[in-house]
Amino acid sequence: MGNMIKVGMADMNYCHAPDAITTLGLGSCVGVVLFDANAKIAGLVHIMLPDSTKIKNNENRAKFADTGIDEMIRQLVSVGVSRNNLKAKIAGGAQMFAFNAENDLLRVGARNVEAVKEKLSALHIPIVAEDTGNSYGRTIEFYPETGELLVKAVGKSIYKI
Repeated sequence: MGNMIKVGMADMNYCHAPDAITTLGLGSCVGVVLFDANAKIAGLVHIMLPDSTKIKNNENRAKFADTGIDEMIRQLVSVGVSRNNLKAKIAGGAQMFAFNAENDLLRVGARNVEAVKEKLSALHIPIVAEDTGNSYGRTIEFYPETGELLVKAVGKSIYKI
């Protein structure tokens, strides 16, 4: 077993096997794992908001689906990942509060998931597994050695995607 690399909210990092990478407490946020199974390297970005262009204070690239995914790819390629080998696993995007679904501003989780999917599709990076939506928070751990993403949620069994 290697080390467990922690990624905070609106943050990103990457790891090489045998290390693993985790982010805690994904509510409406989406954890995007980008990995190269051949190189056994994975990046994880903890996305809080869908679109940097709609926010004035947007210097933190990891916070947004559009800039966070671009920056994560840039970092992974810089450490030897082949961009063509990248695959994605995503988790999070929960609807944490009950409210009238007409209010788009409160649909942050769903909008984050949509934005992540649109960005990955535009970049031709396949999403090979996902665990999104519902109304509970998640903690995820990704193991580049095996390609497994463990999803932990309070009161639920740990499962792999």
